[in-house]
Amino acid sequence: MYKGIGGSAGYGVGKAVIISNELPVYEPRQITDTEAEISRFTDAVEQFVEKTMAMADKMKASVGEHNAEILEGHVMMISDPFMQDEIKGKINQGDCAEKAVDETCDMFIAMFSQTEDELTMQRATDIGDIRVRLLKILTGTADVNISEVPAGTILVAKDLTPSMTAGIVKENVAGILTEVGGKTSHSAILARALEIPAVLSVENVVSLVQDGMEIAVDGCEGIAVLNPDAATVQEYEAKKKQYLEEKEALKVFAGKETVTADGQKVALYGNIGNPEDAAKVTECDGEGIGLFRTEFLFMGSSQLPTEEEQFEAYKKAAVAMDGREVIIRTLDVGGDKEIPYLGLEKEENPFLGYRAVRFCLQREDVYRPQLRALLRASAFGDVKIMVPLVTSVEEIRSVKAMVEELKKELDSENISYNKDIQVGVMIETPAASEIADLLAKEADFFSIGTNDLTQYTMAVDRGNAKVAYLYSAYHPAVLRSMKRIIGAANEAGIMVGMCGEAAADPLLTPLLVSFGLNEYSVSATSILATRATISKWSKAEADQVADKALSMATEAEVAQYLKESRK
Repeated sequence: MYKGIGGSAGYGVGKAVIISNELPVYEPRQITDTEAEISRFTDAVEQFVEKTMAMADKMKASVGEHNAEILEGHVMMISDPFMQDEIKGKINQGDCAEKAVDETCDMFIAMFSQTEDELTMQRATDIGDIRVRLLKILTGTADVNISEVPAGTILVAKDLTPSMTAGIVKENVAGILTEVGGKTSHSAILARALEIPAVLSVENVVSLVQDGMEIAVDGCEGIAVLNPDAATVQEYEAKKKQYLEEKEALKVFAGKETVTADGQKVALYGNIGNPEDAAKVTECDGEGIGLFRTEFLFMGSSQLPTEEEQFEAYKKAAVAMDGREVIIRTLDVGGDKEIPYLGLEKEENPFLGYRAVRFCLQREDVYRPQLRALLRASAFGDVKIMVPLVTSVEEIRSVKAMVEELKKELDSENISYNKDIQVGVMIETPAASEIADLLAKEADFFSIGTNDLTQYTMAVDRGNAKVAYLYSAYHPAVLRSMKRIIGAANEAGIMVGMCGEAAADPLLTPLLVSFGLNEYSVSATSILATRATISKWSKAEADQVADKALSMATEAEVAQYLKESRK
């Protein structure tokens, strides 16, 4: 039995097919006719774009338009003038196209890999995918063809790249097993979209497996069993049957309100990373958007996005939600994210540095256009502004003052906006938790970012495997912090939501019901399951569980008790 990360829920048993996507071998050589070599490179890019757009079209049919954008993003990356100029510059210095592509991509991969931010690190994986495919075109090497694997296949690979995933015939793949990747990696996102169980980050698994070996995968717990005995195969088949039956049973919650067992209504929203994801939230029966991360606009561009570009993106999400609430988080970047045009310096500890609201308040040239765009978008839907990484009352006051100035600007220009737009705070630091009662007097709403709240409360670097065991929302310190924040919001009469992973954790649901959480914001695919879990708990029952959990001294005790109490 091997432990990894459960990237896509479900169970599968099948025969291994090892997929290799190694860099093709080429002979580095010096070029004298640089114009001809640049022409060879541009021809290869044209082929790459044509093939990639064909793959994207295929993916739109299999996993939806918003997931196909992962591949369309590859076209944007290879077409980026900065990347193209780097490659052409190396060719002009005498390098062959293969070497120029290889070294330029290597530079970008190193740059993106240095950060511990998952979104930025994913860009390194994307560049790696682009490099392999472009070099294959230049060297005339055949591409990997996953579409021909037989039914009952467990795909085994170092990493399953977006271009490889595009060829998957869903009915033939029983599971996915990789050496790298996390819950937010593109391989996980696409596996979930295809509804294929996936276990990721199993160290050296490719060398442990032979083609044709039987494998059982548990994408819920992140477990892979190589050469399972008959009893284990039977156990996994039974788990698969039960999982699919439970999934089918969730459909009865579609179109229903989200209410507790004793009739207390709460809001159930979706988290999104771009306006196109709003469609997935409505498709999965979400009641609004609880977190719209705006970083994609800034990270996917070679220059500062204009107010107009931002306005169109925010407006698109607002219109898609058709009057339902859309909470948009203002720019949350720092020295961990590679955005050259922002001039962010590398910092010793970027997660405790010049980032998020700290950066935005000092860079009004960046912040004011975003706030204006958000105000303008509020004329097209129920848009709310959320401020990340707040640690003091002064910060939320400063943002609100800037919003008021911008309202006057828009009034003078006769531009429409919601004059009563709400400005809220993302509570994700111990400082914000400790002064939650003070912040509640200034903010229109709270949203608890449990991923960072847990990280900062426990002083744990999420990317450091040696201390990962300390990162848990079940720790008494984190639970007490959640209770304090929710209590302060309820006392002040403002809405309090949660947009971190804990919002979708069925073990934590009774505690959140007991504490008085008003709004749960989860990934689109978790909406129905979260609604079902909430429906099982009355306030009285939840209070009993919460009281006992909060009396416990260790994370392990809490986790075990919550598992035993799960409905």
